[in-house]
Amino acid sequence: MDTDSLQLFLGQLQPEGDAETTWLKDMFSFLSQHLSPELSGPAPHAADDVLTGQSANQLRERLQVCLVKKIQENMAAPHCLPVSYRPVSVSGLLSLQHLACVSNPSWSTNQQRAWAKEAELSLPGHLALPRVNLLLIGCLREGRAGEWRLTDASGSVRCECLSPSPLWLNRPVFLPHWNYIPHNAPGQDPEEAGGYVELIGSPVLLCPGPEQGLAVRPAGGAGLSRAVCVREAAGLLDNSLSTCLSLRTRGQRVSVCGLVGSVCPQLVVAGTAFFCFWLTDGAHALRVLVKDRSRLWWARCVCVGQSVCVTALRVCVLRGWRGNNILCVTDHSELHTNYTHTDTLLDTPPALMMSQVEDEECEEAEPERGGNQSGVRMKKSRVISYQGTVTEVVSEGAGLYVIDRKVGLCLAYQPTLRRKLRAGDSVELHHVHFLYRPCPDFPPSMLCTCLRSSLRVTAFSRVGASPPASGCPGDRALPRLLLEKNTGVSEYLWACHLSSQLTHSLVPSVLKQQQQCVCVLSWRLMESVLGGGGRGGGGGGRGGRRDIYSEMLDDLHTCPLTQYRADPSVPRCISVSELSRSLESGCWSSVSLRSLLPPGGSGLTRSQINAALAWSCRTVTSDLQDRTQTAERLGWRPLLLVGVLQLSQRSCDVSLQLRDSTGAVDCVVTETREEEEGGQRAAFNTAWIGCLVCVQRFTMVTERFLQSDFPSYQHLDQEEFITHRHCRVYLQFSLDHLHILSPSVAMVTHLGQKEEESGGDVTDRTQREDAEKEEEEEEATSPGRKRRREAAASSVTVTTGPVGGGSRPCVSMVIRVEQKEGVAWRNMAAGLNGEEAGLTLCCSVRAAVIGPVVSWGRDPRNEPMTDRETETESEVKVVLVLSGGSARWLPLLQPGCFYRLTAHTQDPSVLIGRGVSGRKGVELHTDSTLQVRSDWKLHTLTRPLLQALSPTVRSVSDVLDCRSELVCFQAQVSDRISLNDRTSDSAGVCAGVRLTVCDPSGRTLQVYLDLSHTPYPPGLLPGNTLLLSAFQRRVSRSGGVYCSSLPVSSVSVEALGETSSVRPPPAPMMHLGAWAVSREQRCIVGQVRCHVVCFLFLRLQWSCSLCGSLYIQTCSSSQCPSTSSVFQSKAKLVVDDGTGEAHVWFSGALVRPLLRLADSQWEGFQRALQARGHLTVYPRGRSLVCDSDDPLLHFLLCVCSSDVVCRQLSLTCRNQNKQRPEDMKRFSRGERDFMTRVTPPPQLTCLHLNAD
Repeated sequence: MDTDSLQLFLGQLQPEGDAETTWLKDMFSFLSQHLSPELSGPAPHAADDVLTGQSANQLRERLQVCLVKKIQENMAAPHCLPVSYRPVSVSGLLSLQHLACVSNPSWSTNQQRAWAKEAELSLPGHLALPRVNLLLIGCLREGRAGEWRLTDASGSVRCECLSPSPLWLNRPVFLPHWNYIPHNAPGQDPEEAGGYVELIGSPVLLCPGPEQGLAVRPAGGAGLSRAVCVREAAGLLDNSLSTCLSLRTRGQRVSVCGLVGSVCPQLVVAGTAFFCFWLTDGAHALRVLVKDRSRLWWARCVCVGQSVCVTALRVCVLRGWRGNNILCVTDHSELHTNYTHTDTLLDTPPALMMSQVEDEECEEAEPERGGNQSGVRMKKSRVISYQGTVTEVVSEGAGLYVIDRKVGLCLAYQPTLRRKLRAGDSVELHHVHFLYRPCPDFPPSMLCTCLRSSLRVTAFSRVGASPPASGCPGDRALPRLLLEKNTGVSEYLWACHLSSQLTHSLVPSVLKQQQQCVCVLSWRLMESVLGGGGRGGGGGGRGGRRDIYSEMLDDLHTCPLTQYRADPSVPRCISVSELSRSLESGCWSSVSLRSLLPPGGSGLTRSQINAALAWSCRTVTSDLQDRTQTAERLGWRPLLLVGVLQLSQRSCDVSLQLRDSTGAVDCVVTETREEEEGGQRAAFNTAWIGCLVCVQRFTMVTERFLQSDFPSYQHLDQEEFITHRHCRVYLQFSLDHLHILSPSVAMVTHLGQKEEESGGDVTDRTQREDAEKEEEEEEATSPGRKRRREAAASSVTVTTGPVGGGSRPCVSMVIRVEQKEGVAWRNMAAGLNGEEAGLTLCCSVRAAVIGPVVSWGRDPRNEPMTDRETETESEVKVVLVLSGGSARWLPLLQPGCFYRLTAHTQDPSVLIGRGVSGRKGVELHTDSTLQVRSDWKLHTLTRPLLQALSPTVRSVSDVLDCRSELVCFQAQVSDRISLNDRTSDSAGVCAGVRLTVCDPSGRTLQVYLDLSHTPYPPGLLPGNTLLLSAFQRRVSRSGGVYCSSLPVSSVSVEALGETSSVRPPPAPMMHLGAWAVSREQRCIVGQVRCHVVCFLFLRLQWSCSLCGSLYIQTCSSSQCPSTSSVFQSKAKLVVDDGTGEAHVWFSGALVRPLLRLADSQWEGFQRALQARGHLTVYPRGRSLVCDSDDPLLHFLLCVCSSDVVCRQLSLTCRNQNKQRPEDMKRFSRGERDFMTRVTPPPQLTCLHLNAD
């Protein structure tokens, strides 16, 4: 250290006390070590006038003294030295400061606390930057790509400035107020080599410089003196071609002054970085191109609305732009800001800045361009200027932010910012596009920047960045995909929302790939759902090449943001857990118990009411067109589910599931038959297991189970009568409505086989090639890494790589399923794979073994069947026993289908069934049994070498007419009733179900299912078509046919119907004469068109809701404590259709329309009968009551005998099946009497009174 220089330094500053002396010595040493070497080298041209005629020692001494004085001026207490502050070098800042911080020596403690409190109040949930006592000193230099850097002898750091001036460049400065954001701070780009400094306000220049616009170098002064306004320069460019050519060939330069109208972002094309800005004077505009590397830092200095002068510009031709001639910056050009030209009229009003946007005004301001479908409109955006504060960082990589808590900001159509925006930044946007509701998942008001837009930070954030959400690094792929595809803004925003949703629902437990894969999946999903360019068409330039020069330089501005699609019905991606919670939460709150009762529910007794409420179902389609409370809760938009199809992982269930990271939901799945176009069948292809799919068309089913003891209809609003209630939620969909986002290995093989048959499909071929490539890469991976991947993966694989253990040797055999039995809880011994003894789900499948057991070097999965797998003379029958973990395969095992059973072992004997041992001399007629282990695999062979044998399936009519004891039939469910509700919360939800099924002919059959020892099967809903196998056909005492389940019975959902508005086929038309003489009960329910002959009786009565006794003010039974009653009505009449007569019973809600009474008249009857309790009318025995003066009785007699009632009717009736012997009747004709046998008329119960 130079002692003389130090003493001279201390003598000029005159420290007071030892603390200041020590501080000054440290400062002198710091400046000598870090700042003086920076100034002793060759001086840049901008500092020539400062350094000319001065030695390095003189300059150093001046800087040291000037620095201390400037620091004293910026202190909170003037003329005091900041002894608590210490200078820090750039390298020390980068290496030692690991937390974001702020430094301002002029603050007092109270000022700093007020500043921090104001910052945290403006952005709740964020913490203000902590204060550090550091002094930052250095020189501002030009860095790469036009960035500004603060340098000293130890290194350099990027410096972000709000409004930098050209005068700051290459000068030693002291930063009085700055923030430091390290590279490891939350929310920062990990690729950033170091942190960066945010300069707040202006730096303190440590040496005098030339005055702006006055003291410049001779070349600059000459340029300023000959500067022309924008109007004159525009005239030169607009003149003849010869004038422009002369300017270019003679090398003439022009200086132009004007207002900055627009600043385009910096671009890099073919390795050349450049940017453009506009100069205007109100009526004219000029474009200035800056591509000189030494002038790229101008982009930080020019601001919209600022008056500047640019010297030494030349006219050049820009290839690729139709305007051709443009002013270009040269090596001698200089930029002078805040410049005023006396001969130029620069009174152009500044651009109108908006700080808030009214939604209503914006919607009206955007003209509708037309629509391609309902709800989709093409709109034009508005170009505005806006200023506000960033309040939320939605996705830094995707360039999505929220300003002022209500306005969205999208920066994806511009190059990525070097400095990412932080919450709390104040920004100023010019020539930004305003869009209203481009995507319903974002704020209604959206601002989007294009290549003409300029964004400037006017105030740096006072708070630290929030920690990045999981998966955020991957969203950088979205802007790259946008650049490649040139997609519209609506589609891009929705893809960004999908990426956010899928990151939450798929990462990390479902998707094992890098986060970038989520973005690719989101983009693929967007293209498949919206059809690539969107369902409603595209915006400007979508799908074609983006013309960047026209976007930046044309007078009539066009860009991809000029036109956009507004579709309020774009699907909403929802997670599995959110969907399940929404359905379960609205299960009971959105339903009224009275609405669950049939028509005329107010007349039901206690037992009828509770039986009717025991089970109910609600179905909602994914398009949410029913406008229910569920649709309102889910947002009125079509729903979209993304997840992995897998087998159930629960030990108490055997259904298929759709799973994501948030949860799983059971599914009832069907697919289209290949041999019958349009027909459905139960899902059978195991290749779908492990596929990552998007489900767009599905039905959400909520089955409600209620145990109650309501005394009457009037007590339904009192919840104390509910003893227990719960619900079950699952989905119904067809595999034909799925989009495969990432196929399993088996699915790739299946698609490859279909490709070969169809002649080759590009999409399938591409997926297969990608899968094979990933499989090769997986096999080439180091063994340790491969083991870690296999251990991390679950039983479901989403990628196209092999399932864990794909290269292990194994044995397999091909089977054809002939019959599968139902699943049930059985008491099992301990399993071979550590399965505990006790109640376990078990089922058995009868199959035919096609060929011998084959050994493989690797798992063949579902590859085509080989010849060696069919080398056998005769088929061997085997019973596969599925229990515990292996029972999960049951939903995909369908009769008539071929499967490859694979075991990862080299012992072929494990796949050989074992016979049943019997007593000596006893011949056993039974098939061998094979216990399927939980780690064995089953793969569907969709292209077997042998022809599949379809099992015989009957219809309802066949079952009614046949004599077989065990039947297998297919039928549609028209109605269901729960029987004997359980009181426990164990596996089943009810002990039994009675299904009413029918076939296309309209004939019906009742099926009873015993669920006391089986898990509750989903999909038993009205409208669905079921395959019922091994059911027992029975005949009731009255001759009616019904079916009941056995332990070997199984039920499969073959086709999905419209369960929300199911209408079964109409019952067959019946003639009364044929119905009466038929000994075989061929039809239980039928339609009858007849004429009313007469009324036999009519009974109106108030009955006790508990015991059914007559109720007159109180219950007539002395032992009944009930205080509630119900009004009941019953009528019996004789009808004739020309072929015979029948007695028809009407009850409940059917009596009033039969009598054609208005609602008010019917209510009047009920009130009139409350005092007397009941009234019975016998219209044919009128003489018995002719002397009665009861006006109510006379009125009903007249009604029953009137032509209004005795009319033509169309009825749907059920035959009561009461076998009655023929009656002997006597007929007199003249003097002779005749005795004959007369068949009694059939007894029918009216189910529905059809409209006349």
